[in-house]
Order: sequence, then structure tokens, then C-alpha cells
Amino acid sequence: MPSTETNQLLAAAVAACEDKKAEDIRILALDPAESGLTDYFLICNGTNERQNVAITDEIEIRLKRDFGVYPNSVEGRRQGEWVLMDYVDFIVHVFSAEKRAFYGLERLRKSATSLSIDDVHAELKAQIAGSRKKSADAAAKPKKTVVTKKPMKKTVARKITPAKNAKVKTVVKNPVKTTKPKRVTKG
Repeated sequence: MPSTETNQLLAAAVAACEDKKAEDIRILALDPAESGLTDYFLICNGTNERQNVAITDEIEIRLKRDFGVYPNSVEGRRQGEWVLMDYVDFIVHVFSAEKRAFYGLERLRKSATSLSIDDVHAELKAQIAGSRKKSADAAAKPKKTVVTKKPMKKTVARKITPAKNAKVKTVVKNPVKTTKPKRVTKG
């Protein structure tokens, strides 16, 4: 089962695709028995190569900024027809429409389950609720109290005042500069 962090990263990558107007966004949950490669494929396409590069740039920037995660490798960015970004737990494929139809990754992975972004969000909420329940159960357990043998010393706040004969130095923050008049001698 994919981790909560994986689902958060995947949801952020999908949001980045949507922000850059990617078309036909699909998430494929791969069968772990068939593929030890990754948990998910995120597949989408743009209308041209420049948009494909913009989509992948947005995904990379968002995941780096929000999570501090960099892709393990990026392939095909220079051509822009099929850009692959490997984030280990999921792989992003950004195609041109022609290349996507030609390669048909969805057809190649027939055992994969197609998910919507709503399914990913629901799974993420369930994982977060499960982790909160575990932490609430841990908080409900009685805690051991530790008794120390030495009592702690009390501290008393004292007001510090200068001694009677102490010299007080005054500091002027913005001194006004004065010029001495020049002495004129007759001679």
C-alpha cells in the first residue's frame, strides 16, 4: 500500500498538471505482483511540446518547493514529445497527443487500476484519519511518572538597581553637531 507521502506527492503533481491545462489526466495504480517498478503512473498530454515542458517544469517546481523532493531522473525534456519523470513511488508521463496514442501505456498496463484524483484524495484522507487514530490511542495510554529525589530550587526575581556612588554614563543617540566660531585676529 502506498504511503501517505506518496499520495500527497501524487495529488500535488496532478494539481500541477491541472494548473498547466494538461489534457486527459489519468492515474494508474499498478499491480504490485506484476510491477515492482513503482506504485503509480501519472499520464497526461499537452497540446504541443512547449506545453509538455511547461507541465513537467511545474510538477518539478511544485514538488521541490512544497515537499523538498526531486525526481530521480527526467528523460525526454529536450524533445518534449514524451517526457518521463521518475519519482520512484510514481512515474509521470507527459505525452504529445500523437505519441500517447502510438505508445498506449494504458493498453500495455491492463492489470492496472485506473484512479481518479478524487480516489487519491479519499485514500489520503483515510490514511491521515488512520494515523490520527493511532496517535490518539497512543495519547490515551497512561504515561509513567518519574519521581526525582532532589527537590528543585526556587528562583526569586530581583530588581537590580545601581549603587549609590556608581557613575552613570549617559548616551546621546543623535548628537547635534555644532561648529565653533572661528577666531578672527587683527593684525
